[in-house]
Amino acid sequence: MLRTRVITALALLAGLLPALFLLPPLAWAWLIAVLAALAGWEWGGFMRLGPPARVALGAAFFAVCGGAILSFPSALGGDGWSPAVGWALGRWLYVPSALFWLLVLPFWLRRRWPLPGVAGGLAVGAVVLLPTCLALVQLRQLGPLALLAVMAIVWAADVAAYFAGRAFGKRKLAPNISPGKTWAGAWGAVAGVLVYGFAAAGLLPQALQRGAAGFALILVALTALSIVGDLFESLLKRQAGIKDSSNLLPGHGGILDRIDSQTSTLPFVALLWLFVS
Repeated sequence: MLRTRVITALALLAGLLPALFLLPPLAWAWLIAVLAALAGWEWGGFMRLGPPARVALGAAFFAVCGGAILSFPSALGGDGWSPAVGWALGRWLYVPSALFWLLVLPFWLRRRWPLPGVAGGLAVGAVVLLPTCLALVQLRQLGPLALLAVMAIVWAADVAAYFAGRAFGKRKLAPNISPGKTWAGAWGAVAGVLVYGFAAAGLLPQALQRGAAGFALILVALTALSIVGDLFESLLKRQAGIKDSSNLLPGHGGILDRIDSQTSTLPFVALLWLFVS
């Protein structure tokens, strides 16, 4: 299993890093559209759709992303890009995303609601996936290293939570959703992100850095959002009776297993950046 995980990770790095650093903006956007299609296909598994419906759902997500690229190229990094142009499109996705994660998800996790039927499942999928894909495209306008630095907030939280949970974890965070998560791991994640955030401040968007106290507060909020995103996918998988979102990435599960916490954090960062720019 470890060998498979390592090989898959190396293959992903070999493919994604050159694309991140070398592709022109709209080509990167089309690559993210493919990612959206795969994530949409996996989301269909959470909705317990049959194979044809899952393929159709993936195609629909690709069509929505492709339509946005063709209709609003300047908002996705093409000629005429500016933060104001990006905000004109992004606000329609980032604001609902922030409201969903900040106001709806705490109650959702507490009550462990299932996806609300086909129409509701599609709506939730759109709120979760489309802002994430847009953020992956727009945040790259800050530079590839900046996008990696933002994504690394989640990675820092995961690593710190793992070691803190193993060393001190006793009290479970959400035993009915993800039994392996502990409060010690959550506090460890907060500490790890704070250390990482201040160390990598030069790479992170300046919009996040409103004084030391404000920056720390935003980092804590992003850590909480990353945990919520992880728990939400764990809940959906548990309700769907599946271990991983798919087996597209041997040893790692699926696309959604890799970006679960990014779906709650990346749109929030993009919202803050574009709103204050």
